[in-house]
Amino acid sequence: MVQTIKTRSQAPLDSRDLEICQQVFDKIRSDYQVAKDSDEAERMASIVIELYRQGVRDANHLQSMVEAARGLFETSER
Repeated sequence: MVQTIKTRSQAPLDSRDLEICQQVFDKIRSDYQVAKDSDEAERMASIVIELYRQGVRDANHLQSMVEAARGLFETSER
């Protein structure tokens, strides 16, 4: 199923929102061994926040979308 993002929230993120974003960021960073202070980490964090503001609230879906946006998804060799 494809999720259509209709509006972008301008409301400030609360501590619960930031916790979800932080968990997703930390998981992706750990999975792909991205240094916390790297440009790649900064780009990933920006994407996490932007997608969250656009309404992607499920952590697994958010992670998948960030991975796809950054080209981090795993490819299987056949």
